[in-house]
Amino acid sequence: MPWFSGPFGSDAEDAASLAIGGETDPAETASKARSVRRRLHDRMTEKTGTFLVTHADEGSAVFRDVSDGQVHTMASNPDVTEHDVLDATIQPQPPMEVAWEVVEIEERRAVELVDTDLAPTTQAKEIAAEQAVGEVERVERAGDGEIHVLSVPPERTADAAADVLDDTGTLERAARLGAVRVEVRTDDEDGVVNVRYLPD
Repeated sequence: MPWFSGPFGSDAEDAASLAIGGETDPAETASKARSVRRRLHDRMTEKTGTFLVTHADEGSAVFRDVSDGQVHTMASNPDVTEHDVLDATIQPQPPMEVAWEVVEIEERRAVELVDTDLAPTTQAKEIAAEQAVGEVERVERAGDGEIHVLSVPPERTADAAADVLDDTGTLERAARLGAVRVEVRTDDEDGVVNVRYLPD
């Protein structure tokens, strides 16, 4: 295997060729060297992940990485709307590298937030019966998704459900879990809020 083999493939090979004198014209060599450095830099600074669009207008957008919480301001709006969830690759926009730009959007989806009239599931009621007010239990759902059970004072049930639906963190968690629907069920008598992160 050549000494220059690595994760950057042909760019690294181009750099190696230049380093060992593969080009004889100094101007052409310098130009190709700059091009190689630029391509290597772009690949090293690209970021691939799942992003929640927390703000969008005609001229810009703000992406929040749901894995590490970092916020990235886009130099322009790549045709997204607020609360879109994107599996995408982004990179800093040269030369200042203050704003970011989209390299590729692999998948785009929306998360539906639903305040239902349905009662919490039997499983959720059993969990709530065993935990104190103020506690939250998180349970992996069979298949994909996740179930949360919150125990709250009965008179605060409606407010707690509204807080869940209004919280950007709910969308971020749904994005991390790959959920496209968040269903909130409540029991006002027992003070139970059942949040279901569903893949479909």
